[in-house]
Amino acid sequence: MPIEIRELVIRARVENSPQATSGGSSGGSSPQRGMSPADMQQIIARCAEEVMKALNQQKER
Repeated sequence: MPIEIRELVIRARVENSPQATSGGSSGGSSPQRGMSPADMQQIIARCAEEVMKALNQQKER
C-alpha cells in the first residue's frame, strides 16, 4: 500500500564548530564529516518516528 506524503517539514540547525573553521583540508569529502555517530542515530530515530506517525495516521483514516 503506497504512502502519500502531502507535507514534508525539514528543520536544520547550522553551527560553527572549531573543526569546520580551522582552515585545514584534513578529513575526506564525506558529507558526514562533522556528524558524530550519536547524531546520526538521533536523526535516524527521529525519521523513523515521523514515518511511524504518518503510517498510524493513514491507518486511522
